[in-house]
Amino acid sequence: MRATHQRLYINVDHVATLRQARRTDEPDPVAAATLCEDAGADGITAHLREDRRHIQDDDITRLAGTVRTVLNLEMALTDEMLAIAERVHPFQVTLVPERRQEVTTEGGLDVAHDPERLAAGIARLKRAGLRTSLFIDPAREAVERSRDLGADAIELHTGRYATTGGGREALAALREAAALGAALGLAVHAGHGLTVRNVAPVAAIPEIEELNIGHSIVSRAVFVGLAAAVREMRAAMDAARGVGAASAGQGATR
Repeated sequence: MRATHQRLYINVDHVATLRQARRTDEPDPVAAATLCEDAGADGITAHLREDRRHIQDDDITRLAGTVRTVLNLEMALTDEMLAIAERVHPFQVTLVPERRQEVTTEGGLDVAHDPERLAAGIARLKRAGLRTSLFIDPAREAVERSRDLGADAIELHTGRYATTGGGREALAALREAAALGAALGLAVHAGHGLTVRNVAPVAAIPEIEELNIGHSIVSRAVFVGLAAAVREMRAAMDAARGVGAASAGQGATR
């Protein structure tokens, strides 16, 4: 059984999306990360996409130097991104699929495609002392292949669960994948499309140690402010786990 406290990592990509709409200097995702940490976030996630549609290289450099909790860098498996990860040295690198035409990441990484290249990328990151995670669909084969490739963790794509209104089959798939991942010795994370309204059943899955949530928190922040939005999500997660406020702040450390 995993620890009762479940880590909340805030993805600040969409703060950068707002900034890039005007190509100006505000709102600053690095300042947003600090606010999120002050409000109880256990870590900060940022996706440096190849087309630089939101997060920029300078954002990653500044986040690496200012985040007080831990930085989770989401990226595609390319030579350029591997070199950036080696340079900025985040706490964790999460490898994700990336297509230029998509609005957001639409599915899990195809871990059956070119496994030699994927294993080599993971090995390169590990040689640099970086923790590795693979963003995958909640399927048995994907979980097993992630273990075989040498990943430290998996992040289960919760998009199907979120878009089906918390459907029983989608939730069952998440539960089964989480249990299998933990049994195989993988750390289990989850994220995509989670909101205060639908997070509880996912947060209640005992093997899931960490949730990565961004869009719904930034959206809610428009109405209540960023700190309040983070606290609302933290409270919803803790309620689902039966955790009191005193146990907060037990996040991952370097």
